[in-house]
Amino acid sequence: MNLPDHGANPQRLYKKMGMERPQSIWDFSENVHPFGPPAFIGESWQSLQHLITSYPDPDGEPFRSAAARYHEVEPDRVIAGNGAAEIFTWLARRYRGKRVVLIEPAFSEYRKTLEAEGVEIKTVQLTEENGWHLDIEQAAKAAKGSAAVYICNPHNPTGRLLKQSELLAIAEACAEAGCELVLDEAFIDFAGEEFSLIPLQKNLEHVIIVRSMTKMYAVPGLRLGYALGGPEILDELKQGAAHWNVNAISAHIGAGCFKEQAYRNQVVKEAVAERNKMVRFLTGNGCQTTDSSANFLAFRLPHGKDADRFFEELLAKGIVLRHTKSFRGMDGQWFRIGMKSADQMEELRGAITQWLQDN
Repeated sequence: MNLPDHGANPQRLYKKMGMERPQSIWDFSENVHPFGPPAFIGESWQSLQHLITSYPDPDGEPFRSAAARYHEVEPDRVIAGNGAAEIFTWLARRYRGKRVVLIEPAFSEYRKTLEAEGVEIKTVQLTEENGWHLDIEQAAKAAKGSAAVYICNPHNPTGRLLKQSELLAIAEACAEAGCELVLDEAFIDFAGEEFSLIPLQKNLEHVIIVRSMTKMYAVPGLRLGYALGGPEILDELKQGAAHWNVNAISAHIGAGCFKEQAYRNQVVKEAVAERNKMVRFLTGNGCQTTDSSANFLAFRLPHGKDADRFFEELLAKGIVLRHTKSFRGMDGQWFRIGMKSADQMEELRGAITQWLQDN
């Protein structure tokens, strides 16, 4: 069955499954936290209305400059996108007709955008046997003869975090191979900025870092992301963008989000607490979990349990998990869950407990 490649669309999932959607839905398939966006957005909403009567800034200002200040880099080392997904379409165009290395399982947009541009894809496959950990030597070997290596840190869908030293080893191997490193840091906020390569990027001109505003600030509808790198590379990427690719309201809200340190601290604190609680519950019930540093984790049922039946029976109860049939190497035997409120997580634990008891 051809299930949706993304979470966050329960209606489409139920339709694909041929199931009637329950009245009440608990959606754990998407990775946006449940605490809502920063309060300043609602408080200032009316003052933003005048922005819709003028064209936005073509460089995404004031968002671009705010991102540069936050990361302590020059503005010409930042470009703004209509979500990180748009930036991946620019990158795919950059590598048209060349070879790119993907670390699988991976975010499906990497492969989709690359295949659309006729890119040859070489796969480095992670496995559960070694805890989904990336073999640095294998990645370095794959970089030879390739135009780019894509790495997500923390990794989606496992949440596994690579150390800075490991990333630097891969970056060095890429440099020796004449290969670029595309580093997707969409979930790095939940691990900590100290794990980002941004502070070291000036000495790594072949590294392109992609960031998302969606996950930390709970603003998926704004479609806002950005990339950091050498000015020459970024200028080439931006040539593939529409002239006004970031709308004015998104640019102003995004700029304000960088000031929200207390908000970020609280979101991370809650996400980590719920993730740790969920790991204890799952392992205590014989499930296998990933070593996640993000606001989600992946798990596998105890040996002998029917994963397809589990997925469908929880769907029937209105509990939506992220299937892994589209994640190569997980093949539907694992499930990813985004951390939600304490009450929602308790509801999920209750449903899993009941299912394990009945099956």
